[in-house]
Amino acid sequence: MADAGAWGIDERYKDASGEWRKPPSNTINALLAAMNATDAPPPEQGPLVLRAGTGHTHGAPGVIVLEDGGELRCEDGVPSDLPLGYHTLSDDSGERRLIVSPGACHLPSDLRAWGWAVQAYALRSEASWGVGDLFDLRQFSAWVKSLGAGMALVNPLHALQPGATSPYYPSSRCFRDPIYLRPEGLPGADDEVARLGADARALNDARTIDRRAVLERKEQAFDRAWRNFTGAAEFDRYREEAGESLTRFARFVVLAREHGADWRTWPSEYRDPQSGAVARHAHACADRVQREEWLQWQLAVQLRAAGDELDLVHDLAVGIDPGGADAWAWQDVVAPGITVGAPPDEFNLAGQGWGLAAWDPHRLRASGYDAFIQTVRAALKFGGGLRYDHVMGLFRLFWIPDGAGPADGTYVRYPADDLLDILALESHRSRAYVVGEDLGTVEPAVRAEMAVRGMLGYRVLWFEDGPPEEYPQNALATVTNHDLPTVAGMWTGADLEDQRRAGITPNEDGELRVRDRLARLAGLVAGAPAEEAVDAAYALLSRAPSRLVTATLEDAIGVIERPNVPGTTDDERPNWSLALPLSLEEIEDHPGPRRIANILRRSFT
Repeated sequence: MADAGAWGIDERYKDASGEWRKPPSNTINALLAAMNATDAPPPEQGPLVLRAGTGHTHGAPGVIVLEDGGELRCEDGVPSDLPLGYHTLSDDSGERRLIVSPGACHLPSDLRAWGWAVQAYALRSEASWGVGDLFDLRQFSAWVKSLGAGMALVNPLHALQPGATSPYYPSSRCFRDPIYLRPEGLPGADDEVARLGADARALNDARTIDRRAVLERKEQAFDRAWRNFTGAAEFDRYREEAGESLTRFARFVVLAREHGADWRTWPSEYRDPQSGAVARHAHACADRVQREEWLQWQLAVQLRAAGDELDLVHDLAVGIDPGGADAWAWQDVVAPGITVGAPPDEFNLAGQGWGLAAWDPHRLRASGYDAFIQTVRAALKFGGGLRYDHVMGLFRLFWIPDGAGPADGTYVRYPADDLLDILALESHRSRAYVVGEDLGTVEPAVRAEMAVRGMLGYRVLWFEDGPPEEYPQNALATVTNHDLPTVAGMWTGADLEDQRRAGITPNEDGELRVRDRLARLAGLVAGAPAEEAVDAAYALLSRAPSRLVTATLEDAIGVIERPNVPGTTDDERPNWSLALPLSLEEIEDHPGPRRIANILRRSFT
């Protein structure tokens, strides 16, 4: 039998309470099978990843083809003065990718700013089509900049399958969701598009976002604008630069409309993106394929404009929909029969199964890390920073075999040094800093390595026992996040009731401890108004020396519902579908955001 440890599988692990857990033998066997593990150790093939200023001696003459096309002869190894980038090394043993990294992410020495964490879909203006879009994000960014904000952390804008709600369950992390487009801003938009928009604005009356109704109207507008579009040199350049990955994604979208969202259920001839059948289908549907490419171009245009107002920090989900576009494109590096999640902890007593596909670390390395490179590069584009969700996944991921529960999963190790070097290279090239979301079960070595790599950590007031004055400088500090209670929900107990209505048993003792800690640290008396608790929480947060500090709009306007309650389904609760109860224009006139802005601004002047 294969040695599980040699293949990176943890045969026991420490949980959040520090107790050792041993997964069932069936789990170990299932993970080995997913990796096609043999009795021999995993193969060593893969890229050579080096830090700038270091060489590599392997005793064989070879040729290095540099990224810019130049060639360099080397007699006994790789020289130490190679430029940063992706090169190719050829010698007697064959050809391999050679990656030279700065080793640390881009991190400006003077970086210190406060800003907002915003769920873009929930931020609706009076001109929205039932869901927040990139025009709304641009308007919001300009407004909060006028209040002194220096950044905005935005939920993942990844492309989802039609009807999907969670931004953390993406069909593709390399492309974005057209639901965020403002149709009136498209080239080719006309009076008919404006008429559709007038009809769609009635969707703003409902607090719960109806994505299918939104998409039905937006798709009609997209069709109209596309038919009117006469071409543009900028579009041609975008397609050329995006290359095969854009074409493959657009082909997936067209096929999914015909055969269903999950590629694993398609006719067999379409399950391989390189098949002749897929190419023939794309040729027959060339106009529809090009339409999808055009939408992605317009997403890039509108997102770039939103980022011109303020530094946007984009969010990269930890995994992908197993039936989605990225899993179809890179199925050769996806571990079959496996999804990822998290073991039990204080806030999720049963653990979490996220249903996301996992990359097999050995296949990923053998492929030259192409999937990882393209994913990180896309996430860093058009932003001043990146929040890397569940950054521990660069080191290890919690694998759960199909049919098992989270309590039966275990960790699988990843080539962290290589992945971190690639992330550093892409961060350096994009001039964008990286925030690693290091919440949950975190090995001590992770945060130490993040510090060496110039990555910011993540500190949440609800999770910290000590006062914000003790938070590290190299961190993003916040009161709460999308998976945790709002201040009003926590303080009033409404969050506990929300969980009960959704049919789950909340960790009442845990929430009460957090509430008591807030009262103690802020000097709040029991029964104080929620508005007072919000101001007190952000006054506490303002004392953090952290480089970045963020507030949420939910807190600013007193919303009691959090965006998402882990462990619940869309049938039990409208996760990721609750719009803010006020329009953007009403939020601009609300005193709450200005109060929080004044509290935080005083600490950054």
